[in-house]
Amino acid sequence: MTATPGIFKNARLILPDTVEDGAISVEDGLISDISASSAAPGHDCEGDFLLPGLVELHTDHLEVHYAPRPKVRWNPVSAVQAHDAQIACAGITTVFDALRVGMDEDADLSAEDMRELADAIETGKAENRLRADHFIHLRCEVSAPDVMDAYSVFDDDDKIRLVSLMDHTPGQRQFVSLDAYKTYYQGKRGFSDEQMEAFIKARQERASSLAPENRKKISADAIARGIAIASHDDATLAHVGEAIDLSTKIAEFPTTLEAAKASHDARMSVLMGAPNVVRGGSHSGNVSARALAEAGCLDVLSSDYVPVSLIQAAFQLAEEVETVSLPKAVAMVTSTPAETIGLNDRGRIEPGRRADLVQVRLVGNVPIVRGVWREGRRVA
Repeated sequence: MTATPGIFKNARLILPDTVEDGAISVEDGLISDISASSAAPGHDCEGDFLLPGLVELHTDHLEVHYAPRPKVRWNPVSAVQAHDAQIACAGITTVFDALRVGMDEDADLSAEDMRELADAIETGKAENRLRADHFIHLRCEVSAPDVMDAYSVFDDDDKIRLVSLMDHTPGQRQFVSLDAYKTYYQGKRGFSDEQMEAFIKARQERASSLAPENRKKISADAIARGIAIASHDDATLAHVGEAIDLSTKIAEFPTTLEAAKASHDARMSVLMGAPNVVRGGSHSGNVSARALAEAGCLDVLSSDYVPVSLIQAAFQLAEEVETVSLPKAVAMVTSTPAETIGLNDRGRIEPGRRADLVQVRLVGNVPIVRGVWREGRRVA
């Protein structure tokens, strides 16, 4: 990381409620002042947007760098560095790396792999290798037979800040449509129709016996350790009611408008995928993020599997949805995710907040990230 000037001037500042031409001053890694202009030497933003560093709560993109091919394992520290560089260059200065807990029988990764990646993240932080600020998010497949054993691998890890309770059993949540599930798995595994039916039945029976108890055990442990809880792929009012009972703070990727509205009304932060926004809809055929934004019940965006989608989705929502201003869209990728997870020191351009900043130029409908700073030091 290189030292940066104390002044950022000639910028279009995306503030909490407005967009204004101006300058900001930075001291000791914090924003110290906002002004209309500055004659002092500093970094000239050339009229570009200057917004807070993006806050990413759910990306499983690290696995792509660690296991780039079946049965191939990359050096975990090197994989974390590669992931981190891609994250930072997408304007993300705070990231919750989602690690899998509970594996399918055809999984190419294990709990030991996840532990290696968690350790590599800590090594990267300790050795000042990383550009972004990294936290750990455990995405727990509650219907998996090994989920509790895998979860126990992280028993003593105080770096865990978020757990999501996931269940990808066919016939519910993300896979309400069995047709979509069959298309995915028959393409992946080459099952005949008879094999596919047997596979679905086994998955459903397994979930009935395991998921409810595992969901309760993990949520109880998370509450005791002060770890935030996210639901995942809620589709019905019953799912939302269960999430409320488990003290859930974040509703990740609700699959219906009904579930999203109920979650929002229950004061959960409703999170949807930025790729959903950029692509114009869900790849699974579920409710679109734009529909939730138009209904006033979209709070947070996540890059999920495409890091660069986060900044693009914010500008796209502001352009396409009449009720979503640019400051409101930017809040979905900065202040709202930060404050939802208890990181109240970042996410806004205002005095006293961390100088996590992104300089963006909008060319056509695809924004260009031209500079990234974390605590006032340039990282990309």
